[in-house]
Amino acid sequence: MEPLSAIFITIGSILLAGSWIQLLITSSKEDFAWGLCTFFVPPLSYCYGLLRLDIAKDAWGLAILGLLSVGLGLI
Repeated sequence: MEPLSAIFITIGSILLAGSWIQLLITSSKEDFAWGLCTFFVPPLSYCYGLLRLDIAKDAWGLAILGLLSVGLGLI
């Protein structure tokens, strides 16, 4: 693996983890049950973010940047 590729994958993974944490905090503030669901089943946090895009658009921005970074690292 090339060093630049590893850097892109690492940064993308950090951004994706940050977006998940941000969605976890957002969903926990909104409803405790959603917070527990997103903690134990992480893909549910992104479903919650799609349903409540008005309050979760920053986390979705981080997730898209993370996916783009990982994608660039894998190319």
